[in-house]
Amino acid sequence: MKEILLLVFSYLLGSVPTGLLLARACGVNIRETGSGNIGATNVYRSAGRKVGILTLVGDCLKGVIPVLVARQLGLPEIWVAGIGLAAFLGHVYTVFLGFKGGKGVATALGVFIAAAPLSLVGGVAVFAGVLYRWRYVSAASISAAATIPLFVALATRQPELIVMSAIIALIVIFRHHENIARLRAGTESKFKA
Repeated sequence: MKEILLLVFSYLLGSVPTGLLLARACGVNIRETGSGNIGATNVYRSAGRKVGILTLVGDCLKGVIPVLVARQLGLPEIWVAGIGLAAFLGHVYTVFLGFKGGKGVATALGVFIAAAPLSLVGGVAVFAGVLYRWRYVSAASISAAATIPLFVALATRQPELIVMSAIIALIVIFRHHENIARLRAGTESKFKA
């Protein structure tokens, strides 16, 4: 019973639209500004650096908290993976916004911090390298997502976590389909720190 309750809690926590709420507190309707996305990058560009960073931290915590609770409860790896995936899906398909949420990168980061921290060494290195070289957050996110299952496999050798990371990677890449089109057309916005 506790596993099911934690699964539901994880999804609902993931569903909290951090960026939307923080931007709204600053008088910005993030759904009608910039790309319209509720994630940290659009909040950063539309509502300012501090609000963008707070959104990143908040979205990340939505992935960290339920997975850490699952670990503390000593749940089997299959439940840890399912609870992490539920938090991620909550952010991407939030019940509070008609199942239209963010792209899931920051929440996925939180999931991996708690579920497979060593895998992040490679994932963050890929993200940082691509961002530094080309200045596209979307390209960095897609590249990190594409490689994270390999890093999870090397770091954990846990089939449940590998499957979870592969599902997350596919959804993150799919959610970036508009960015991919803009990257191909040369119209994607570069990140200015």
